[in-house]
Amino acid sequence: MEKQTGSRTAPGRTVSGRTAPGRSAPSPANLLAAASGAAGLLAVDRSGRADPLADASGHADPGHADPGHEDPLADTSGRALRRGGLLARIAPFAALACLAEASLALPPGPASLPEAIASAVILVVTAALVVLLPWDRLPAWCDVAVPLLYTASVLPLARAAGGTYSGILVIVLIPIIWTALYHRPWESVCVSAAALAVVLTVSLMPDMASPAVLTRRLIFWAALAAMIGVAGHGLRARIRRSHQQAALMQERLREMSILADRDRIASRLHDTVVQRLFASGLSLQGATGLLGGQPHVARRIDRVVEDLDECITLLRQSIFDPAHGTPARSLRRSILDVSCELTPWLGVVPEVILEGPLDTVVPPRAARQLLGVLREGLARSGACAHATQVAVAVAADQEAVTLTITDDGTRWAARSAGDGPTLPALRAGAHELGGTMATEYAATGETRLIWRAPLRALPRGAPSR
Repeated sequence: MEKQTGSRTAPGRTVSGRTAPGRSAPSPANLLAAASGAAGLLAVDRSGRADPLADASGHADPGHADPGHEDPLADTSGRALRRGGLLARIAPFAALACLAEASLALPPGPASLPEAIASAVILVVTAALVVLLPWDRLPAWCDVAVPLLYTASVLPLARAAGGTYSGILVIVLIPIIWTALYHRPWESVCVSAAALAVVLTVSLMPDMASPAVLTRRLIFWAALAAMIGVAGHGLRARIRRSHQQAALMQERLREMSILADRDRIASRLHDTVVQRLFASGLSLQGATGLLGGQPHVARRIDRVVEDLDECITLLRQSIFDPAHGTPARSLRRSILDVSCELTPWLGVVPEVILEGPLDTVVPPRAARQLLGVLREGLARSGACAHATQVAVAVAADQEAVTLTITDDGTRWAARSAGDGPTLPALRAGAHELGGTMATEYAATGETRLIWRAPLRALPRGAPSR
């Protein structure tokens, strides 16, 4: 790198800004400054809490947050000066800045004491701003002020060094590296432009370098700043992608583990519980042939067999269905099937009205309860109330699902409960869901059974009791 000399007297004579043959070696101060600046290229945060290649653009790794530490890779604020891990991030760069300032005290000393003081004051002000300002509450673009002030401190530092500037100018790499590690790309561009302005200013004072030297110097520093910025931001982007791929892989492994557990549980249930339930259902069905003179007992046994079949279906759904027990058929289809199934029992075709997103907002537990109440209500309307007109209305919104059974039969209180659930039992089932069940009697002689269950208290997939 070309060396521009100062205007003060030195062992080697200064002639038109070039070093005469008798020029001595660079001063220890400049050598130490050059070494400290070069060390900035290798500065690594070894605190174990903050990764210097963290993303400051707001993209974060969702799967590597440590509750006890702030990891820049897990940060979503996009703020380089956020409080978590701030000391660990700034410590290497602050140490290099202090080392560069201290190098001015080495022989032959600073060429300009006021410039040395100005550089130190700018660094102290920068440090105070980093510590005292509430960066989390300031606009995000304010963060670039810190590396810009750091870059500005290099100008008086270089002028205070005097003599050869090439060594001390390496310090300007510190803010360039900082922004490449922690800031957004546009902030890196701003700091790189400021660094080039410092290099240009230093090259013009006190004696302007030749145009060829000045051009080569600016091209070199621009290429170096661009290389650091592109490499730093590119590496951070690759780290983000690798963390996202790792999180996706962990999610897939978790899904595979769940599927393996389902297969294992299904195998055990099939060999024990399901087979026994199936055998019990067959035994009960065989027993109905022995009860020819007791039709109500036969009906109860048939109902138990149906319940056993439903239990087997629910066991299979709870294991293999991702929705944890979503009915195989839609709720609308099930309501129509129950109505058609009980039409011979009623003696009339019931009018069915369905409103709202029944298949999407009603959870499985409420759907099973609704179908049970519908089945029992229609059965009592036909066998006990001798109704000639029956209407079924089911409506659902984001708040609740409501079932209304209207008929012109006898009052509910007068309907027999010989072989089915009583009215208090149905009401208790509704209360378990946080809902209500009531009966109304119109002046025209119609009887209404109204069953209602809230949906917000019943998340989809809630297990049945």
